[in-house]
Amino acid sequence: MKKWQLFGTTVVGASLLLGACGGNGGSDSGSGEGKDVKGEVKGDGSSTVGPIIEKLNEKFNKKFPNVTVSNAQSGTGGGFEKFISGSTDFSNASRPIKDDEKKKLKDKGIDYKEYKIGQDGVTVTVNKDNDFVKELSKKQLKKIYSGEAKTWKDVNSKWPDKEIKPFSPNQSHGTYDFFSEEVMDKGDIKADKNSDTNQIVSNVDKNKQAIGYFGYDYYKENKDKLKVVNIKDEKGKLTKPSEKTIQNGSYVLSRPLFIYANEKKLKDNKGLQEFLKFTLKDKGKSAEDVGLVALPKDKYTKQLDKLNKFIDKNSDSKDSKKDDSKKEDK
Repeated sequence: MKKWQLFGTTVVGASLLLGACGGNGGSDSGSGEGKDVKGEVKGDGSSTVGPIIEKLNEKFNKKFPNVTVSNAQSGTGGGFEKFISGSTDFSNASRPIKDDEKKKLKDKGIDYKEYKIGQDGVTVTVNKDNDFVKELSKKQLKKIYSGEAKTWKDVNSKWPDKEIKPFSPNQSHGTYDFFSEEVMDKGDIKADKNSDTNQIVSNVDKNKQAIGYFGYDYYKENKDKLKVVNIKDEKGKLTKPSEKTIQNGSYVLSRPLFIYANEKKLKDNKGLQEFLKFTLKDKGKSAEDVGLVALPKDKYTKQLDKLNKFIDKNSDSKDSKKDDSKKEDK
């Protein structure tokens, strides 16, 4: 699985090159059923959602070889910055859009559509040799990541008096924002912060007193190296990350994954329309392909129906304007 996570750097998937040369073995004309659709679609955002987009693009390119879909991964926050500037057609996010981001879009006159394309569970892990941490409450997590607990003994009096080494994604990641809101009550996270999630995995793997958190797909890919920690909710109920508990939301750190589309560009860009329709018709298979979790299938169907109605409505509006223009010419 490819994990590109470069802070402040534009990283574009290999499927951009496939789209540019027609896909399907490099044929210029392509043999996809949507080969008459041409254009360019630009996205940016979450490095958690990015691999889903890459997998979708591989499949999409076979049917729409003349549509180039590029997708950078500058983090959820970085992606929204470009979306607000108008330089992208869609933005990937591992958290809902914030109120200040909504305001900036409104000030720019940009309307948008929100689509949920998968589900994730922020997974907390410790070193494989840690034989005492099996579960933590959200309160204990907050104690660790606020810096209040310096040693494991500060978390639980029965645990060793060893200094905790906490690791976290940095502020460019939606995972950081989610953890700050859900665990820290929007407070600051005091930890060694990393732009590259793979570095967090490596740090937890190499340090016996380490603790780190990231998307479920990173845990699945590295589960032989790490030990998962079950999380108690506010009522003391123990929750464990799995495909089932993440999909039904019973895992306390479950979260939806999003694509936000620029409404005006969605009206005008046939390639963007087809890519979003393809994404929803995929019904989360690509999310599962990269180690994340699909939504219940009916969630995709309902969103696809709304997307089609939006496209049809604006298509009818364009046709009506064309007819009115012809009448005026006469």
